[in-house]
Amino acid sequence: MDDHAINSMPRPGTSLNRPGTQSAGQLNKSMRPMTNGGRPVTGFLRPGTMSRPITGSVGGAPMTASQRLNTAYRNARPGTTRPVTTSGRFVRLGTASMLSQTDGPFIDIERLDLHKYASRPWLARALYDYIAYYERNPRKALELAAHATRVNDYEDWWWKSRLGKAYYQLGLLRDAEKQFLSAMKHGTGIMSPVVALELSKVYVRLDQPNTALEHLERALTKNPGDTHLQLAMGRIHDGMNDMDKGVDIYRQVLQSDACNIESMACLAAHFFYADQPEISLRFFRRMLQIGVSNAELWSNLALCCFTSGQYDMTIVCYEKALGVAEDDVAADVWYNIGHLALGIGDLGLAFQAFRVTVSLQGQHAEALTNLGVLEMRRNHDVEAINYLRAAIRANESLYEPVYNLALLLYRMGDFQEAYQLVEKALLIYPEHSESQELQKTIRQYFTAAT
Repeated sequence: MDDHAINSMPRPGTSLNRPGTQSAGQLNKSMRPMTNGGRPVTGFLRPGTMSRPITGSVGGAPMTASQRLNTAYRNARPGTTRPVTTSGRFVRLGTASMLSQTDGPFIDIERLDLHKYASRPWLARALYDYIAYYERNPRKALELAAHATRVNDYEDWWWKSRLGKAYYQLGLLRDAEKQFLSAMKHGTGIMSPVVALELSKVYVRLDQPNTALEHLERALTKNPGDTHLQLAMGRIHDGMNDMDKGVDIYRQVLQSDACNIESMACLAAHFFYADQPEISLRFFRRMLQIGVSNAELWSNLALCCFTSGQYDMTIVCYEKALGVAEDDVAADVWYNIGHLALGIGDLGLAFQAFRVTVSLQGQHAEALTNLGVLEMRRNHDVEAINYLRAAIRANESLYEPVYNLALLLYRMGDFQEAYQLVEKALLIYPEHSESQELQKTIRQYFTAAT
């Protein structure tokens, strides 16, 4: 009877929490890396994805409402307040009267009569934005929106949408859904793509991507060519591992907006992992032409040049990437340099590059895995085991360190733990042929021993 409960067993192709349940169009994990949730890496860090509420857990258990709220606003961008003028008789009495104390807040919202301000439409809207985005107090914002909705006889779609946003921030998703649906039925709200986008976010949080797509498509028919709606649909298709539809949508976005960076980045990542680096290189070069210049872009250009055989440009691009890289990005740049060294056969440079990666980011699971493999080639079994176990602890969604550790233990004669690890690798990636072969070999050994 809980309205906020979600079905624990979603149907195939209808869940973002379990994108691997889709029956068709599966991605090969050995070709394209995945996030911890099983979604493909898009190559574009979308705004707000690092601090969304109700997207994680604490100690393996779902986060509480207060924990979700703290996570949502921990890294929120602060707004700007109006300057207080002190020019003699031109001082704004209204602004000065809002200062409750010398070192206190600009507006003491706890002492405001929100019902009084709700009857003043334009002031109420500005006050809501201040409370919601600067003070980051969704409860007070919800109170103001509720008063304003009653003052407007429940007919103002703008206040209904803000009421839904406050419910969304508090984690009351079903209440937010009701408010957004009501907003779309009144006035210009039915023509506003903003309400459709907010409603789709609610359904994504409820793990109902198909319903979110239905509302976005309905809004797109009334607002043809709206790139925000199309991008939201493309993100949902990416989350469901339906890459073909996502690519079609990103192409439609570029037809309307030829300088859309997100579409170019996602298409470039798709073609790179589809073994078409030449096409991916065109998109990355286009991003350079429109003014994007950062370490991630130069590193991606280097990978495309290396994969397509343009070795002379690869070193130049990596030098550019290291020149502009910050500390949080330099680890990935050095990791890619390590792959370059492996490709040209310089194992010493590869080992040094991966060591630098781990020194910059100690929990870099991919670099730890490759260090373990290099130690295996040097016959340093103890060091290899340590690196591979550290990689498994750093990222449990990777199957490569699990399989490599199982293979190493099998060669060392520890068949029992090797069999347990290879079963774990197959749970992560059931189609991995090497894990299947190793599991078959160990089973034959157990059968012969009995």
